[in-house]
Amino acid sequence: MDSNQIKTVVVAGASGLIGSALMELLIKDVSVNRLIVLTRRPLNFEHPKVKSILVDFKKLQTISESVKNADILYCCIGTTIKSAGSKEAFRAVDYEIPLHLAELAAKAGISKFIAISSLGADPESNNFYLKTKGEMERDIDGQFQFRKLAFVRPSMLLGPRKEFRLGERVGQFFMVIFSFLMVGRFSRFKPIHDFTVAKSMISISNSLNNQKIYDSSELQWLGR
Repeated sequence: MDSNQIKTVVVAGASGLIGSALMELLIKDVSVNRLIVLTRRPLNFEHPKVKSILVDFKKLQTISESVKNADILYCCIGTTIKSAGSKEAFRAVDYEIPLHLAELAAKAGISKFIAISSLGADPESNNFYLKTKGEMERDIDGQFQFRKLAFVRPSMLLGPRKEFRLGERVGQFFMVIFSFLMVGRFSRFKPIHDFTVAKSMISISNSLNNQKIYDSSELQWLGR
């Protein structure tokens, strides 16, 4: 599909930091004719391009006809163990929902699936968060076939989160101050803005290569 062709795009997780930035960019994108947003809560705005579908992410088969033959599904679902309340609840969001979305996309004939993961994702990691992200990547890649499948791995995100996270704010402060030291192989650890990640996801979805993993330094370049 040529990047200039009119597209129907599906976004899951539009209320999050990257998801909301992605939606804003897609609404302005003249190559996107229709934007389907999968959400658990009603959106607080309307736009002629946007169709909002309230969903139970555990029962996505009920909406397969509504997204049939869309061109791209962007999976921006994600939380933290602290926000989820437990490791089990976190895994239900960051592992199970992306797999349900990949299954939905595959069955609905969506040819491109782009998902947010995390820098350091590794199914063999001793860190539960990174292990979960790595297992998500591995199992989607192993179970489903897409013409374009990609996982973006941003480092610490910069942007206006809706919820206040003290530890994250402190981390952002020091990471920004010392980011000039992060060069060469350490450049992937530089904090990255939400819109930079969102722009890079659009760029990746339009690319013709078969690369599946994009770390944060690549996202910085693609989203510039």
